[in-house]
Amino acid sequence: MPKSIADSQSRTNRERTEATRLALIDAARALFVSKGYGDTSTPEIAVAAGITRGALYHHFADKRDLFRQVLVREAETVAADIEAATPRQLTPREALLEGSKAYLSAMSVPGRTRLLLIEGPAVLGLEELTAIDEATSAGSLRQGLEKAGLGKGEVSLDALSRLLSSAFDRAALEMDAGADAQEIHSAMRWLLEQALGPEPRRKPAA
Repeated sequence: MPKSIADSQSRTNRERTEATRLALIDAARALFVSKGYGDTSTPEIAVAAGITRGALYHHFADKRDLFRQVLVREAETVAADIEAATPRQLTPREALLEGSKAYLSAMSVPGRTRLLLIEGPAVLGLEELTAIDEATSAGSLRQGLEKAGLGKGEVSLDALSRLLSSAFDRAALEMDAGADAQEIHSAMRWLLEQALGPEPRRKPAA
């Protein structure tokens, strides 16, 4: 078989495999949000994705593994939204404030707070969920705090990052429960500004 044909078939197989995987993740997400993890079965997910149950287990070890991949994608999407909102030309202070706003906006996507902050800890456990969080949005927060110079040797940056991350998670939960989004955004911005201190005066242009 000519190499070009073999390469084309290989790409087609990879694309088909990835399409099936994404279909399962999409179907699982919808069911986990609407019914909850405990009340969702793998046969239901397979039917919703339009594939066989055997194909589901070809891609994922079990329902928990599939659930974890759903959460990883959600967390990665949140991190991508934060990155998009914090271009390099922003100052560290501006990037931290804009990134924090982007986090709360990203968490307002229907079902995301339930998945990441309610179902996630219950199903995966705090340690595993924290690892996912620290590899994505929490990692972004820590980097932002470090670049903005918060703590400066006075407190543990890791501890500060964890505590602020918890505050943002609580803010997301408040909004998900129906709290006024603008009030929550304003309160979290105020909290960060208090931690950041007065904004440095810009030097006048020469």
